[in-house]
Amino acid sequence: MTLSRLDWLIVLGVFGSLLFGVYRSNRLTRSVADFLAAGRSAGRYLVGVASGVAALGAITIVGNLEMNYVAGFSMAWWGLTTSVVVMLISLSGWVIYRFRQTRCLTLAEFFERRYSRRFRVFAGMVCFVSGIVNFGIFPAVTARFFIHYCGFPETLALGPVALPVYPLVMITLLSAALLFVFSGGQVTVLVTDFLQGTFVNLAFLVICGWLLLAVVRWDQIFAALGAAPPDASLINPYKTSQVEDFNFWYFLIGVLGLIYGKMSWQGTQAYNSSASSAHEAKMGETIGMWKLAPQNLFLVFVPIVIYTVLHHPDFAAIAGGVEAELARIDGDALRSQLRAPLVLAQILPHGMLGLFAAVMLAAAISTDDTYLHSWGSIFVQDVLLPLRGGKPLDQVQHLRALRFAILGVAVFIFLFSLLFQQNQYIFLFFAITGAIFAGGSGAVIIGGLYWRRGTTAAAWAAMITGAGLSVGGIVAHQLDPDFPINGQEFWGLGMAASVLVYAVVSAAGRGRPFDLDRLLHRGRWAIADDQVAGDRVVSRLQRLFLFTPEFTRRDKVLYALTYLWTGFWFVLFVVGTVYNLGHDVSDASWARFWRWYLLAQFVAAGAVWVWFTAGGVRDLRRMFTRLEAAARDSSDDGIVRG
Repeated sequence: MTLSRLDWLIVLGVFGSLLFGVYRSNRLTRSVADFLAAGRSAGRYLVGVASGVAALGAITIVGNLEMNYVAGFSMAWWGLTTSVVVMLISLSGWVIYRFRQTRCLTLAEFFERRYSRRFRVFAGMVCFVSGIVNFGIFPAVTARFFIHYCGFPETLALGPVALPVYPLVMITLLSAALLFVFSGGQVTVLVTDFLQGTFVNLAFLVICGWLLLAVVRWDQIFAALGAAPPDASLINPYKTSQVEDFNFWYFLIGVLGLIYGKMSWQGTQAYNSSASSAHEAKMGETIGMWKLAPQNLFLVFVPIVIYTVLHHPDFAAIAGGVEAELARIDGDALRSQLRAPLVLAQILPHGMLGLFAAVMLAAAISTDDTYLHSWGSIFVQDVLLPLRGGKPLDQVQHLRALRFAILGVAVFIFLFSLLFQQNQYIFLFFAITGAIFAGGSGAVIIGGLYWRRGTTAAAWAAMITGAGLSVGGIVAHQLDPDFPINGQEFWGLGMAASVLVYAVVSAAGRGRPFDLDRLLHRGRWAIADDQVAGDRVVSRLQRLFLFTPEFTRRDKVLYALTYLWTGFWFVLFVVGTVYNLGHDVSDASWARFWRWYLLAQFVAAGAVWVWFTAGGVRDLRRMFTRLEAAARDSSDDGIVRG
């Protein structure tokens, strides 16, 4: 099915609203700190919603649809334990709070302040290379989605010349992202990503509701899922021993990575510095747990619907057409990515087709502009300027260098997408390429922020160890696509080895303990603008629940709601696990549970959308007011002086 005039009007309407956001925000960028971190002026809801859609991206949607089609409901079940880990990380402000206290504009600036300038350059280069290689497949996956979903031809006739559509779509999407980030840097990215996040989350709710009411029935869903092989169940998470790649070990490594790798991945690095205070950064992490409700609903439910359409006899005609189309596509990895878009193109009516196309456009641009900003900024701030000996540029030159670097990143990923042949699932490719930096950086970040005796030599050793293992994994999979250790497992090996190396080398050192108070601006080094006035009264019981003197009553209510919601699902997981270990639970019982689970997620996602939209609009107004009135400091440019 091709898109109608109504569908294209929806897409153009969404894009037009984003252009208005660009127009409204670009005049507020007046300094390097504005371009890099929105002048450190964003509130929790603005950061939460904007960073959520920036981390989502069109490619992440495709990757989740691909993964959950293979895994079924099992990933959602194991994710109930992940939510507890995420909650504790978020509510404690793990890593993000202390990083915001440093007032660093990039992670590698922190590395220079904590370790050395040479290590900053090395880490910045490793981070940059890892990031752009990881980013390199984004345009390709997104372009293929639009070509197959919208029914674009392979070539476009322009007089006697036939232009290939694939690179044209990539150029169009990258040009839109470049327009956004060039206009006002992180200020514009924040504003447009918030608009995109608000729209995307609402669209997810609408599409899921329509699919359930008008396309599939519960009995069809569970009949199709129940026909899976006994040891590759898509309903019972305790019968998944034959599910390849996306299994228990994938989940376990991911849980450990949440703790170890907090803030290691720098694709959305500007959001780490954009909050108005360390407290707001921590609260932004807390509401981040809630902001995922609409996304999680969509990314779990829609792959289940797609599986039902392709495996239930009631949809045989649609399935046959999709399978015939997939048979004409070369490569298993490409067929796996395009399965979901081709099914959605057949089952969504006009209007809904345009709505989902607009979702993918918004998600693509939000991630592209954020990643372009991140990798371009990291190259300038953490490689180019330190190599100049820390000599600052004037503001005009500095902003020009940032924009040229961002353009260079766009050119690279366009060429990479044209030439690279992907042979893994999207998320496995993400894991192994991201681990080039994240494999070693977790130990360096945590050790640097929390351990006074962490040494520069240990940082070098850990980073080299993690990067070396990950590069070896990439080479192994390029030489042998069936190499027995997948990308996620290489990431796990990199984490374990880097922690061990950092601890051993630091323990062997005999240097003076590092002054963390000065780095974190505590005590006599405190900065007045970063202080937040809360209730100031914190009992011992409240400290157990991670309350601090900065908390207001609203903050405490938010934490209490988070504990109740997450704790309920975790207790359910524990009880379910204990019961399943001693009893053989039928698929029918699991089907009843999943139906109830999805309905609860529908209700939660709707409430979260209303709540976060109202809070984000308020934060947006406050940021505009702050930026209009703020006095700029030209030396606040991420360069370490003295």
